[in-house]
Amino acid sequence: MEKNFAFSRMNYILLIVGFVIVIIGFALMTGPSTTEQAFEPDIFSTRRIVVGPMVCLFGFLFEVFAILWRKPHRKAE
Repeated sequence: MEKNFAFSRMNYILLIVGFVIVIIGFALMTGPSTTEQAFEPDIFSTRRIVVGPMVCLFGFLFEVFAILWRKPHRKAE
């Protein structure tokens, strides 16, 4: 008896890859914060306000792709 699961093994692998991409994006947004005693200009760096969010967005879009991905069917010859 063959079980039909909603996701294949490849879907799970792609989901894990997307999750890692999102984590990398959040890691790119981290850094020192501004305190009441000192202003930290790094909070406005390109890495933190452009690159990190774009990587996260790509990771979330990749997650959608991983959920919708299906194994291509071969045509009968």
